[in-house]
Amino acid sequence: MLCLIGIAESALGAGGGAAQFLKKPDSWFASDDAKQVAANILSYQSDLGGWPKNTDTVDRPFTADRKALKPTFDNGATTDEMRFLDRIFNSTKDERYRAAFVRGFDYILKAQYPTGGWPQFYPPGRQYHRHITFNDNAMVRLLEFLREIYTADRYAFLEASQREAARTAFEQGIACILKCQISVNGKLTAWCAQHDEKDYRPRQGRAFELISFSGAESVGLTRLLMSLNRPSPEVVRAVEGAVAWFVSTRLTGIREEKQPDPKAPKGTNKITVDDSAAPPLWARFYDIQSSRPIFVDRDGVPKPNLADIGCERRNGYEWYGNWPQQLLEKDYPAWKKKWAGASAR
Repeated sequence: MLCLIGIAESALGAGGGAAQFLKKPDSWFASDDAKQVAANILSYQSDLGGWPKNTDTVDRPFTADRKALKPTFDNGATTDEMRFLDRIFNSTKDERYRAAFVRGFDYILKAQYPTGGWPQFYPPGRQYHRHITFNDNAMVRLLEFLREIYTADRYAFLEASQREAARTAFEQGIACILKCQISVNGKLTAWCAQHDEKDYRPRQGRAFELISFSGAESVGLTRLLMSLNRPSPEVVRAVEGAVAWFVSTRLTGIREEKQPDPKAPKGTNKITVDDSAAPPLWARFYDIQSSRPIFVDRDGVPKPNLADIGCERRNGYEWYGNWPQQLLEKDYPAWKKKWAGASAR
């Protein structure tokens, strides 16, 4: 019966929402079409300053009870709406857009913990959402956005003190990432999808997101560290530790495929098959003690194989991926060549 439950928690499709407009030329942002989209986006801005997730904030205005607007940083929410407001303000100089952008910016800064991380949303409540959220690259997106604010000329409409606050928040976020990196027997490894907002320990998310190494989110964190100019020895060691962990945990000789299954809601079922020619895969989660892949159903019990969990979670979650492959094959060698010797400095 679990297979009859919805397959996956879904968001707007890739490139949807406010993001779909960000590649348009500056001239479009002065158009009536852009102003209509902006009016819709403004209507979805919560009283706290952020925007909700899994919500179409661009096609039609929000007309329901404003108390229903729950702002978050999850699933790409808030940052792309703010990028749209930046573009349209620079094209129109309409003060409404600048003011809304500043409210969103203040929401981001207010949500940052003293330890440098961000919860999934603010106020964070008492459940797992309160933890420092690397899951789905939520914190990485925030940090990349903050770096845009203090480096890109298009944000010159902000006060110098605001842009400096963005820089400070970014630097605190990087320090948080370094403190969260898990060390095993004295060796730096990877990260969990959530970490404690007070002491940086790995923490559990949903029932099927146990305390574990994340084969997916750790890639985004490593890439962010690799993007830093003139990396400190601490950053270099963090990158080297993560890369060594990716190499040690890659899975070979198997591939994932979707097998026809008339009993499944979408007519297919995920399985793994032996294939000596298959490119390497990584698991979404690895046990922290053994670094072996784990697969978890909604009962919270880790299992060693994808086939060991029920149909609903097996097909409704991304358990395998090639997330680190390009990083290992192209990005890391280029980074290492560029910054050779930085750890010695």
